[in-house]
Amino acid sequence: MGYVAAIGAVAVALGGCGQSSVQHTPSLAQLPLVPGTQVTTEVRRCDPGANAFCAWELVVAGRRYGNSEALLKAEHHHLRVLGWTSADADTGQQRAQDSPGHKLRVTYATADGDLRGIDLGWITRSRQVQLALSHAMFEHTPTISILYEEGAS
Repeated sequence: MGYVAAIGAVAVALGGCGQSSVQHTPSLAQLPLVPGTQVTTEVRRCDPGANAFCAWELVVAGRRYGNSEALLKAEHHHLRVLGWTSADADTGQQRAQDSPGHKLRVTYATADGDLRGIDLGWITRSRQVQLALSHAMFEHTPTISILYEEGAS
């Protein structure tokens, strides 16, 4: 009986962690995307762990760009012009940038780059995002994957 009560207490405690972070999901309207792109998939992901947070997993397509690498470079340049600064990414395939004041953070890669990271177990993405990235590659659509979250401050 004590075992069941302990499990219930842990579940309640963990549930409380995630709820406080729900209000800290960044607004998609604040994400400056390079002109000519479109968000094709968006998934809100929350981690109720010790460092609870909510973030957006996005798939962004830009048909006017020659390939995914050109789209990635254009997004990088666009953010730099707006004052975003380089940050450490999770894998060598990714880039990351922090907004002015470090309130927001984006980590992004080509569809191929994030799918490699997922396959090797370096990063995780929702099944919906994985499928969208895979479909974009097979359709030869210039696409990047973005993880968009609050920054360190």
